[in-house]
Amino acid sequence: MSSDERQKPNEARVIPLRPVKAAPRPPADGVKEPLWRDVVGDVLRRERLAQERTLKDVADAARISMPYLSELERGRKEASSEVLAAAAHALGLRLSDLLSLAQGRLAGLPRARPAGTAGAAYQGEVRLAA
Repeated sequence: MSSDERQKPNEARVIPLRPVKAAPRPPADGVKEPLWRDVVGDVLRRERLAQERTLKDVADAARISMPYLSELERGRKEASSEVLAAAAHALGLRLSDLLSLAQGRLAGLPRARPAGTAGAAYQGEVRLAA
């Protein structure tokens, strides 16, 4: 055994199992992207407020608890598709409408709202055809 192959006492021989990835780089513009749950929660809250409805009213219609709906709106919980669909339907939206609104906000596009929904909480809104 050569001197290079011998281990010194109390030193571990490290064999890398996979290459180390570089740390993710921040976006070029320095703006941190919001989480999906934050964007969806914001859309739920804006739509509820545009309709001048209470948390209790919408939670009851969606058959979810009021504290849970509040946490969804604040982006504290990651909701299942079933819960999102129930919340959307309670607001008179389809799940696809809710997701389109959230996607539009996430992409920085003008906020789209389905035609015929109450309120005008979205500045620069685009109405979707029925």
